[in-house]
Amino acid sequence: MDLDPGPARATQTAPLVLRTASVRHDHPHAIETLAAHINTGDLELVVLLVSPQADFASVIRDASACCTGTTVIGCTTAGEISEAGYTEGEIVAIGFPREHFRARATLIPDLTDYDAQALIDRMIQTRHEMALDEPDWSHEFNFIMIDGLSTLEDKLVSDIAMGLGPVPLFGGSAGDGEDFGATFVLCDGAAHSNAAILTQIRTRCPVRVFKTDHLVPTEQRLVVTGADPARRTVHEINAEPAAREYARILGKDPEQLTTFTFAAHPVVVRIGGQHHVRSIQRVAENGDLVFFSAIDEGLVLTLAEPRDMVEHLREEMERLSETRKPAVILGCDCVLRRLEAQETQVTGALSEILRDNHVVGFSTYGEQFNSMHVNQTLTGVAIYPPDEDKSP
Repeated sequence: MDLDPGPARATQTAPLVLRTASVRHDHPHAIETLAAHINTGDLELVVLLVSPQADFASVIRDASACCTGTTVIGCTTAGEISEAGYTEGEIVAIGFPREHFRARATLIPDLTDYDAQALIDRMIQTRHEMALDEPDWSHEFNFIMIDGLSTLEDKLVSDIAMGLGPVPLFGGSAGDGEDFGATFVLCDGAAHSNAAILTQIRTRCPVRVFKTDHLVPTEQRLVVTGADPARRTVHEINAEPAAREYARILGKDPEQLTTFTFAAHPVVVRIGGQHHVRSIQRVAENGDLVFFSAIDEGLVLTLAEPRDMVEHLREEMERLSETRKPAVILGCDCVLRRLEAQETQVTGALSEILRDNHVVGFSTYGEQFNSMHVNQTLTGVAIYPPDEDKSP
């Protein structure tokens, strides 16, 4: 057991864009140390990505005391991505300096009871206000964090889609490690469940919002013939008990289906000419399959097989660096990708790529991209140096 809380790690690679630092969850002065490293005095926004091992109540209390005058948001994680790559048991702080960013965070406190049109109206008004504040800044994106056990991500992002306009959205569902017990978002000095935080950001830095996965659809089709959409549960596939039929198609024992099986053999659905992952979370005691995202009767699923994760991630980072290398990438990475990396023993290689490309973020219970909630993907925003700083 590591009893030494250790010092904070601070990123020095992109001091002119974002400031990031991380500490162990049991550091005796975690938030104070992080605040000192990222110098909160001139920050527009602080994002805290908090291991479920941390004392979340203390994190919230200390953040409110240390970051007076700065908007602080955050969530619990299923693992963190820090300047060391994949990590666990840490608190990661990301600071957005006012020199480069304007941000407005909206708390949606109850995902079962909100006025979608009022949210859309507020999004449009907030975007207009930020444009008036900084008319010379032309880059924008939306970042959303949602309770990962609410099962309401699909509905929320669909409901607010009309308010996005031309501004892209990405985000992640808060996690609880591999326990799936309780997840929280942090806003206004309090922890919230069954809630979400939508943050609209305007910046002088060029940005590129992206979504990627390493999965290739096969020819194998699975038709959902019995489901409970409200619970994201599938009772039958191809008119057979769901878990048994899924296992039969894979040539596996239905009693031996695990999270690693689901990560290695996901299913996808074709929407708008693109495939989107519908990841399986677990097998219920009665043999149903519980999914991470929306599912319904009549849906045609396609079995997918993974490409090499290391090769794919390297290609994606190269694509984001085609014209200029990002100063930093804020990423939301599905927990199933992390579990697959552990199972295939490529965590170290992936961490090296993440580290070399200045990726920070967290492992999620699902990802958001524009109007969709997806799974087993990496979504994020690549943030480039301001246009006047075009050094390679």
